[in-house]
Amino acid sequence: MSLNDTRVRVRIATLLLVLLFKLFASAECIPFTDAPKHVGTSKCVTGKVFKVARLDSGTTFLNFCEDFRSCPFQVVVFRNDLAHVGDVRQLEGRTIDIHGDIQEYDRRAEIILREVRQLRGDAARIPPMPKGFDVENKGHFSAGSAKHPKAAKASRKPKHQTAPVQMEDPETQ
Repeated sequence: MSLNDTRVRVRIATLLLVLLFKLFASAECIPFTDAPKHVGTSKCVTGKVFKVARLDSGTTFLNFCEDFRSCPFQVVVFRNDLAHVGDVRQLEGRTIDIHGDIQEYDRRAEIILREVRQLRGDAARIPPMPKGFDVENKGHFSAGSAKHPKAAKASRKPKHQTAPVQMEDPETQ
């Protein structure tokens, strides 16, 4: 095999890889209402995030319906994955494309969002979580201290007692 034959084969292989990548990258996203039909597969799901909700445990849900209980699909972000994903609160009201394995949990289809690269389009450009963001403190920030703030103490000035001072009159001396 000559050097030219090798170059031609490399070019053909590269072209095929590029075409395959474009084919899979341009795969149509299914609407979130169709996600239950695709449980057990890896798909791209699209929809408008109606609300971002967070539990006390720090688990965050992207809900696509006004009533999450009757919604056929949701996205779950666990507390430990927020650092890898970013500030998902910014996704509320936006249409997103999310790629991943569609699973069934509690009779509902869901995708677990673990990395920001699962998001496509504008949704992939969400900012990182703010430093010091405390998922257990519902949107408040902490410097990493687990102590509760101390209550303000009432300040009381001590009462000064004065002793009578006797002074001698210099003329009487």
